[in-house]
Amino acid sequence: MANPEHLALLDHGVAQWNEWRVRSPHTLPDLSDAKLSGKQLTGINLNCANLNGALLCNTNLNGANCTKATFNNANLMRASLEKATLKQAELVNATLSVANLNSANLSHAVLIGADLKVALLRDADLSHADLSATELYGADLRSADLDEANLSRAHLSTAMLIAANLSMANLTRANLDRAEMGQATLYRTNLHAASLIDAHCVGAFLSGADLSRANLSGADFSWSKLSRVNLAHADGRKANLRGADLRHADLSATNLIEANLRGANLSAAMLTDAVLVGADLSDVKCDRTQFDTTKPDSNRPR
Repeated sequence: MANPEHLALLDHGVAQWNEWRVRSPHTLPDLSDAKLSGKQLTGINLNCANLNGALLCNTNLNGANCTKATFNNANLMRASLEKATLKQAELVNATLSVANLNSANLSHAVLIGADLKVALLRDADLSHADLSATELYGADLRSADLDEANLSRAHLSTAMLIAANLSMANLTRANLDRAEMGQATLYRTNLHAASLIDAHCVGAFLSGADLSRANLSGADFSWSKLSRVNLAHADGRKANLRGADLRHADLSATNLIEANLRGANLSAAMLTDAVLVGADLSDVKCDRTQFDTTKPDSNRPR
């Protein structure tokens, strides 16, 4: 339960609260389970504060300093945290659906199992954050920085990831069905066994990414950079890879039935045991491409 003295101090307003924090730098505020919904707390200093289980629905925390604060199991539904600092904060199983976190700093934050459905995270810094098993359905992550973030088993269906940075992020078994990922950077990103059904990844940069055993059926990777990508055993049925750069890619045992590879660069790619039935291979570049020589394929480019 919250410390009654700390709650009383908060009632005097943000200015007096922040002055108290300056005077008492070693006192860690305890606002656990506090009912703070709808409060105006712009610019408040909650550094290292305990807000576990707190009710913060529709609370204004724009520009707040929440560095290393704990919000585990807290309810921040529709809260506004625009430009707030949540670096190294803990938000395990927190509810942040429809919250505004645009331009917030969540680097190294722990959000395991958090609910971020339809949350606004545009231009947010989520680098090195732990977002494993989070609910990010329909979230707006345009231009967000997710460098080396852990998004394993996260639900990102229909999420907006246009121009987002996902370099070296962990997206194993994540759900990215119908996600918008045009111009996103996924350099050496781990997407093993992820689902990207009907995802839009036009012009994305995926060099060195691991897409082994991923489901890419119907996904649009046209004009994307996929050099040295691992697509072994992936399901790319009806995927659009028109004009894609697949140099040195591993496409062994990849299902490319009815895929569009028109004008793709397959130079030095590995296609052993790849299934190319009905694929459009017109105008592909295949210098030093390795096909399965034991299984003749009428669709092989000549």
